[in-house]
Amino acid sequence: MNNTSNIIDNKNQKMWEYLKDNIEEGSKLSIVSAYFTIYAYYELKEKFDDIESLNFLFGEPSFIKNMDLDQMQSKEFTIEDNSTNITIKNRLKQKKVAKECAKWIEEKVNIKSMVKPNFLHGKMYHIEKPGRDPRAITGSSNFTYSGLGFKNSHNIELNVYLSDQRDVNESKKWFDSIWNDNTGLVEDVKYQVLEYLNKLYKDNSPEIVYLFTLYKIFEEYVENQEKYTQQEDFQETKIWNMLYDFQKDGVKAAISKIEKHNGCILADSVGLGKTFEALAVIKYYEMKNDRVLVLCPKRLYENWNTYKGTVDDNILIEDKFYYDIFFHTDLSRDKGRAANGYFLEKINWERYDLVVIDESHNFRNNRAIKNRVTRYEKLMNKIIKAGQNTKVLMLTATPINNDLSDLHNQINFITKEDDQALNKQNIDRISSVVKRAQRNFDKWAEEKNNGSKINLVEEMDSDFFRLLDEYTISRSRKHIKKYYDINKIGKFPKRLKPISIYSELDTSNQVMNYEHLNNKILEMDLSIYYPSNFVRKLSQEEYAEKHDTIVKGGTGILSQADREQNLILMLKTNYLKRLESSVHSFRLTFERLAKKHENLINKIENYKENREEYKEIDLDLNKEEYSEEEMDLLIEGKINFNLKEMRASEWLEKIKRDYKVIKELLKEANKINYLLYTKITGNCKVVFPKVAN
Repeated sequence: MNNTSNIIDNKNQKMWEYLKDNIEEGSKLSIVSAYFTIYAYYELKEKFDDIESLNFLFGEPSFIKNMDLDQMQSKEFTIEDNSTNITIKNRLKQKKVAKECAKWIEEKVNIKSMVKPNFLHGKMYHIEKPGRDPRAITGSSNFTYSGLGFKNSHNIELNVYLSDQRDVNESKKWFDSIWNDNTGLVEDVKYQVLEYLNKLYKDNSPEIVYLFTLYKIFEEYVENQEKYTQQEDFQETKIWNMLYDFQKDGVKAAISKIEKHNGCILADSVGLGKTFEALAVIKYYEMKNDRVLVLCPKRLYENWNTYKGTVDDNILIEDKFYYDIFFHTDLSRDKGRAANGYFLEKINWERYDLVVIDESHNFRNNRAIKNRVTRYEKLMNKIIKAGQNTKVLMLTATPINNDLSDLHNQINFITKEDDQALNKQNIDRISSVVKRAQRNFDKWAEEKNNGSKINLVEEMDSDFFRLLDEYTISRSRKHIKKYYDINKIGKFPKRLKPISIYSELDTSNQVMNYEHLNNKILEMDLSIYYPSNFVRKLSQEEYAEKHDTIVKGGTGILSQADREQNLILMLKTNYLKRLESSVHSFRLTFERLAKKHENLINKIENYKENREEYKEIDLDLNKEEYSEEEMDLLIEGKINFNLKEMRASEWLEKIKRDYKVIKELLKEANKINYLLYTKITGNCKVVFPKVAN
């Protein structure tokens, strides 16, 4: 060892080198350290095995108190040493190392510990050599793998080699005064250490080894889940005490993922209480004075508003929720008043600490639209990225609708589009994992169609499941029944076989049937939504430049014409859905559609009489209600067309033909009243007897 300096810092000089150079056969050692590990012993085994004796004093009693392998507590240091510097090769020899260390302790080591915590902070190594002057070091190094400076240890210590023999002798007197104290300052703990080492090297049953292994794998996950919800004031909230055990576990897991990754997708099955779990998460962050934003579809506004109001039916009124609520579609507008009364142009979107997105699958598409900020982009850039470390909780029972890109787009809200967010979890790029998973799924689906019985789980690689574990929580009723006490929860309603009722639209049989109505809907061109189709060839390039959007990193183009065609297909499908849902909803939709056609017909006919005054057409298609998918295909605000650059007469003819069909369908819808509506009468025949019984 280089003795040019009395300082041993494990950088220029190593503690283990000092010990190796100075411990001789027959030496007597006295050591004070907060920790003791078997690998520190094992690295200097040849030297330690030849000593006469060692008196080892634990300066901290907490180390001994934490030595309980049965309890498997999380510890900063353990006898087996959890340092990441220890090689896997050495870890695999733990049983052998523990056994040899126990034998050495039994034969040559005495061990005592301070009784009172935080009372002795010093570390000391004193070596009495046969027939030579003793040596001593005082400082910061514990008797651990890292503390002694082995291998890849990055610990920087401050230890001083005592060169004055008087100081060396005084250090031994100081040690002996504590070691020999009989006032209760120290206690003998050799038996406890040996008992612990016994458990390390004894042959355990396969079940114990399996359980211990599982615990060690998920130790961080379990510990983190518990620590976030232990605050007494949170556990006293009304929402927390209303939850079932499985819901509390969901809340713990969600908060843990949010704290670890800044977000979580809660994808439990329908009916398991995602809204109440989300309310508990919201309360947790509100109690930290965080501002919370809830984004939900319009139809769910009252669900969320109920729990923050002062109305009689608010069962959580004592929790005093104060989150803000906006619709998904509010993100598609820059002006106007939101449902909560705020003017959208005055909202400071950056101020929110947590964003809760109900039915987050409605944000699964990240379509770029030229000259327009989509609601996906607004949520990403103006709320999540612009905020101060904004966290995200997404709620959905169907995170994937079409393909795995749906899930990826939602995960991007958590990662803020950082594709390498899971580098520490040894996932290089999230996009690569998703693409591989999609290829594996497509391959499996094709083979299944050809009669293969390959299990899908076996086809997916482990990285995809690790990705899901990091960001998502997804449980089914079957899972809850298997792992929780169903008697405390109450049995889930039994799902009876659906009763199919086939009927016409009304009992009078004077209205078109569904098939006839559907054919009429399909008969429409809905040309009002397809103005691009009537732009003259000479002007098509100009309009394409205005509205077409480059997508897929420049490798593709989403044209305005394609966007309009897709919108028309969706509208036709949703018109029939509205009829199936409610005749009243269908009627309102077609009344608005008729009015829109009337206005455009008047504008084009005025143009034919005065071409200069009425040549500009502003199509504002945003004044009617659309589904979430339809909103994605609209361009916010007015789309400007010059009728001089269009085949106006042809367009007018198509619009008039559609208008005629619309009026015909409205006439049919107006024939139906609730007394003749077979959907209501049919349901009543099924429901009323059940209620009576």
